[in-house]
Amino acid sequence: MYRKFLVALSAAAVLSCGQPQQKQEKETAATGVWDAAKANEWYGKQGWLVGANYITGSAINQLEMWQAETFDTASIDRELALAAGIGMNTMRVFLHDLLYEQDPQGLFDRMETFLQIADKHKVRIMFVLFDSVWDPFPALGKQRDPKPHVHNSGWVQSPGIKVLQDSTQYPRLEKYVTETVKKFANDKRVICWDVWNEPDNPNVSAYGTVELKNKVDYVLPLLKKTFAWARAAAPEQPLTSGVWSGNWAADSTLKPIEKVMIEESDVISFHSYDDSTDVEKRIAQLQRYGKPLICTEYMARPRNSTFESIMPIFKKHHVGAYNWGFIEGKSQTNYPWDTWTKQYTAEPDVWFHDIFRKNGEPYRQQEVDFIKQITKQ
Repeated sequence: MYRKFLVALSAAAVLSCGQPQQKQEKETAATGVWDAAKANEWYGKQGWLVGANYITGSAINQLEMWQAETFDTASIDRELALAAGIGMNTMRVFLHDLLYEQDPQGLFDRMETFLQIADKHKVRIMFVLFDSVWDPFPALGKQRDPKPHVHNSGWVQSPGIKVLQDSTQYPRLEKYVTETVKKFANDKRVICWDVWNEPDNPNVSAYGTVELKNKVDYVLPLLKKTFAWARAAAPEQPLTSGVWSGNWAADSTLKPIEKVMIEESDVISFHSYDDSTDVEKRIAQLQRYGKPLICTEYMARPRNSTFESIMPIFKKHHVGAYNWGFIEGKSQTNYPWDTWTKQYTAEPDVWFHDIFRKNGEPYRQQEVDFIKQITKQ
C-alpha cells in the first residue's frame, strides 16, 4: 500500500549494535518468539507463498468489506477463483478493531465464511490486525463513496487516532487481538498473523495535517503490547510486522520501532515498491537474521516494481510474495499515490497496482500469463 512518496521520515535515534548471539537466543526463548530453526521448519512446509493484498472490488475499506450489510460473498468467491486461476495460493486481508467492538461473533462468523470460500479455492489467508495508514478517523456504518480518481480515498486506520491516544481503550484492543487470534489459532486456513501494518507511517501527503505529530510515541509501546497479546493466544501460525522504510543494513541503523518489528516477528516481513536492484539489496540485508522472508507489499508498475522484474528474485531467494492490489474497484489502487496531490480525470495509462479489471478480465494478459508460468511447481 504504502509508499516512500507518502513519508517524510524524521531523524531516528541510532541504536547500539546487536547483542551476542547466545544472549539473543536466550531472550528469544523467554519471549516466546520463534527461533530461526522453528521458523524455517514451518516455512519449509509451506511451498512458495504467492498472493496479493486483497479487498473485494465492492468495498472501499476494511469496514465495508466486513460489515454485515456489505459483506459480499459473491464477489469473494468470484475474485478468489481468479486468484487461484493464476496460481496464487494466499491472500493478505485486513481486519479492523471496530468490527470486533460492534459484533464479535458476527465478525468471527463472517471470517469463517470467508475462510470457507478461500479454502474452496485452496487460498490461505494472512490476516492483518492493525493498520496505521490512510484515514485516522474510522467510523462504523455506511462508508463514504470513493473520491473520483483518487488512490485509496476511503481506507481507514485501526486503531483510529482517538483510540490510539486513549489508553482506557487498550483493554478493548487487547480483547480484540487475543480473542481473534485465539478463535483461529489452530486453523490451517490461516497462514500467518500480521499484527500491525506500517505502524509508524505518518501519512504526510494524504492526512499529514490531521495526523499525530508524535505518532510513534503512542504506536511503539502499543506495538509491543500487540505482539504480546497475539502471542498469549498461542497461535500455531507465526506472527510478523513488516519493516517498510529506513536503513536495514545493520542493527545499529534500525529505528527503535523497526528493531521491535524484527525482534518480535517469528518470520521476517518487509515492503518494497522499488526496482529489482533495491529488492535484491533489501533481501540481502534481512537475510542476516536467518529467518524466512516474506514481502507483504510490492508491485508499482511506474516505479519499475513489476511482476516480471520482481517475482523471479523472490522465487530465487524463496521469499513469499504478496503484491498490492488485486481487482479494480472502490479502493481505486490502479491510480497512483500522487492522486492525493495531483488531479487526475481519467484512468492512468499505466496502472499503478491491481491485476484484473472489474469484469474479471486481466489488465495485461501477458502479465497474468507470466504469473501463471512462474507459480507452476
